[in-house]
Amino acid sequence: VVTPPPAAAAPPVVARALLAVDPPVAQADPSLGRAAALTVIQREVAGCTACKLAQRRTQTVFARGNPEARLVFIGEGPGEQEDKQGLPFVGPAGQLLDKIIVAMSLSPDAVYVCNVVKCRPPGNRTPEPDEVAACTPFLLRQLGVVRPEVIVTLGRTATGFLLGSNAPMSRLRGQWHAYQGIPLLPTWHPSYLLREPAHKGETWSDMKLVMQRLGLTPPGARG
Repeated sequence: VVTPPPAAAAPPVVARALLAVDPPVAQADPSLGRAAALTVIQREVAGCTACKLAQRRTQTVFARGNPEARLVFIGEGPGEQEDKQGLPFVGPAGQLLDKIIVAMSLSPDAVYVCNVVKCRPPGNRTPEPDEVAACTPFLLRQLGVVRPEVIVTLGRTATGFLLGSNAPMSRLRGQWHAYQGIPLLPTWHPSYLLREPAHKGETWSDMKLVMQRLGLTPPGARG
């Protein structure tokens, strides 16, 4: 008999319930361009003290990339290097993510990269339910501005929040889901791939699905 995990082991879904059931993607002010609308949100994030993560941060970590990107990658939260530099995915995991993006025939500047929480959790721990609940309204507003064609969630926290699921990544990755009508594909977080490189092939299979959805030509398939 498999004993289900305690409620504390599933912060994304709990936090999502604190917000609302299946919250809609917030719509941006139509009078603003996408870059300007994101700047407004970024300023709000910089001044946010809604949860305890604000007490220990060096700075907030909002996003990087193209405000008009067709593809958005969403991770869990900033690490040490991200906290220092103020940009997401700039440490070893970010370097691996950029390699994956380039292998997809894209530039890292052509996609949009952000996280569920905008402040570093102590010791890079998983964000707690109240932290996710406090920060994810910003994420939903970011998605409402960028309006991507495809979302890729990196790891369990982002996947669990957007899908409202406690299912393990091994069951969710490699299959198309949807968030508010936007095709969503979960895959392994790059930091997990650094610890478990045997799963890199699975992530590349996932990215080939994304490339197919976006009409990108896989490397080696060009005539």
